[in-house]
Amino acid sequence: MEENTKKVEAVEQSKQEMREEARGLLVSIKKYLKELFDFRHDTDHEATIEAIKADITFKGATAWILIFAVFVASIGLNANSTAVVIGAMLISPLMGPILGIGMSFAINDIDTFKKSLTNLGTMIGLSLFASFLFFYFFPLSEDNSELLGRVSPDIRDVLIAFFGGLALMVARTKKGTIASVIFGVAIATALMPPLCTAGYGLAKGNFQYFLGAMYLFTINTIFIALATFLVLKLLSFPMYKYANAAKRKRYATIAAVLGILVMIPAVYTFVKALDESRVNAQLKAFIKNEISTIDNFQLIDDDYDPETKVLKLNFFNEVSGAERNMLENRLNDPNYLRIKDIKINIKGSDTKSFELITTAYKEKREELQESKNIITGLQKQITDLQGVISNLNDRIEQDAHNKNKKAIAFSRIAKDAKIRYSDIEEIGFANVLLSKDFIKIDTIPVVTLKWNLRLPDSIISPKERELRSWLQKEMELDTLFIKRN
Repeated sequence: MEENTKKVEAVEQSKQEMREEARGLLVSIKKYLKELFDFRHDTDHEATIEAIKADITFKGATAWILIFAVFVASIGLNANSTAVVIGAMLISPLMGPILGIGMSFAINDIDTFKKSLTNLGTMIGLSLFASFLFFYFFPLSEDNSELLGRVSPDIRDVLIAFFGGLALMVARTKKGTIASVIFGVAIATALMPPLCTAGYGLAKGNFQYFLGAMYLFTINTIFIALATFLVLKLLSFPMYKYANAAKRKRYATIAAVLGILVMIPAVYTFVKALDESRVNAQLKAFIKNEISTIDNFQLIDDDYDPETKVLKLNFFNEVSGAERNMLENRLNDPNYLRIKDIKINIKGSDTKSFELITTAYKEKREELQESKNIITGLQKQITDLQGVISNLNDRIEQDAHNKNKKAIAFSRIAKDAKIRYSDIEEIGFANVLLSKDFIKIDTIPVVTLKWNLRLPDSIISPKERELRSWLQKEMELDTLFIKRN
């Protein structure tokens, strides 16, 4: 009995030791994670506030930097160059006032808010004006991918702006700012390109582009400011001190009201973008699972209009009424709850595939024949122009013979010189007027040569002497000078 009691006590003691070890392990893990993710001890409140306030100012050099950044971004959009657009993001000073707006809400600094809002509005107006002027005088030949990617924002743009803003503020508040993080956020959030795209929309009179680009810029602005507010609140930045309690309370109320007003469109934007993203995801799943995988359906393309909630499907084959009803019924599947109310509009369902093939073949043959006719006409024009050039050369040479018996056909000389000396790149001839005493004027025949750059001078010099002797004989000249380019 006593032996059993000792065994039970040993088991209980072992369990207690295991619990204590587990508790110690959890404490160690908790301590490690806290040290890993806690950045509050590495925060410099005063330096962060001063740095953000310093970047709010917009005058002098900052104004010119903004204008140059606008032109760089506009050129990048015009050339469809991602690298150039990224360069404009890095030099743009737009981030300063946006961080100032977020900070002013966090620390209840109404004066900083007014200054930030004023400077941001001025920056936006100047950016739109500069990009408008650029695209007015240097319009795009066609809408490219760099531009089209900034006229229809979605949930990804919201998330990029928010998490980019969080990364930026964590880097900003750290002692010894991480410059690479700031550059990375500038590239990710891309504040400058949407404004340039909006300017392009104004220059082209395309208000859909203008509104879409300004919507993207607004998303970036609001969520970067929101991220700034949240980080500064989390780090318990000190509230701005006013002279009296009544003023502090009044400004705190104003800041709270403005914060709520800003949050309303931010929340609405996020919810709307999230809903659109989910709708698009279910549309892609519907097309992939219910149409693309079925042999009877030969889908050419699809297009969804979110305004009218109509999905247009263009099939290569004929789609019967029963198949149309089947597609509409499948929208009631629980997997497609967000798109169950859309209407399906099937294009080309009354056209047989043979007729489509015949029509397409006929159109392509007509296009090919038209292209052949154009090529034939161009070839005839080239032949005619070559004849005209040849006649003009003959007339020029004949006129030269009539004026000076020693003149010869330079075109023949040039061809013979190239045959004899294949390393000649260019040859020219001219009679140069020269005066040594500034009274008497002599006419000096000069041949200008350009040799292959790979030839050393030791080889070129004897070749030039041979060439000069030959040219003097062919051109019947007593004197001839060689000039090397």
